[in-house]
Amino acid sequence: MSQAQKVVQHYGEHDLRDRLRAALTKAGLDDRLLTFADLAPLDQFHTRGIDATVELALATGISAGSRVLDIGSGLGGPSRYLAATFGCHVTGVDVSPSFVAAATYLAARAALTEKVTYETARAEMLPYGDETFDVAWTQHVAMNIADRPSMYREAYRVLRRGGRFAVYDVVVGNGEPLHFPVPWARHADTSFLVTSEVMHSLLDDQGFRVLQCKDRTDAGVSWFAEQMARTQAAGEPPPLGLHVAMGSDFGELVANLGINLREGRARITQLVLERP
Repeated sequence: MSQAQKVVQHYGEHDLRDRLRAALTKAGLDDRLLTFADLAPLDQFHTRGIDATVELALATGISAGSRVLDIGSGLGGPSRYLAATFGCHVTGVDVSPSFVAAATYLAARAALTEKVTYETARAEMLPYGDETFDVAWTQHVAMNIADRPSMYREAYRVLRRGGRFAVYDVVVGNGEPLHFPVPWARHADTSFLVTSEVMHSLLDDQGFRVLQCKDRTDAGVSWFAEQMARTQAAGEPPPLGLHVAMGSDFGELVANLGINLREGRARITQLVLERP
């Protein structure tokens, strides 16, 4: 089995749309137009959720005329937020066909099909021409990519000159091994974290220029603590959450990421780069 197939298997190969419909009905959202705020608990598949997406978007400088490529778009939460908020057009690509189908379904429920589109594709082999996009965007994706140089090379290639690359990712912390499973990998053989230094070196090798670099680990630790406290107080998972897509063991995966961040085994970094 290839690494890409292992990643698809981790995120699930079944059609999610019936599960999403049931969850939306349970949440009382089955009979009206959905907003990105309605869906945020379900489709913001990264540490700090919608807050991280908002922060990265503001730092990147996205506008109504921007052509955005969301690399590793998942269920499409960030792409729908960007389209609804800024009026830009977003193309999302993901290696998981089931996630692409689910993202397309949710876009239709949010009346955003003219602003967002989704395709099945690999980050290392993007099916677009040179200098097609103004912004390339990726949140919590590179940790699943074994050939990271190819991912960064492709992002650089499809960006226009002066275009920006927005990155929000987990990186290696103090060198101690991670507690598994985590949200992106149930075993170490599909986890490809690198240090922040290696990430910067690889991006520099492709020609990117750093405009902003922030460590968001402390904010991530606080966010995980708040999420765990909220879940414990409720006594059961909310009707809308990432467990809908990822299954009943997702609570363990999330808890382990929180522990890894708290113990310094992993860190969160936010970057905005430019293609000169």
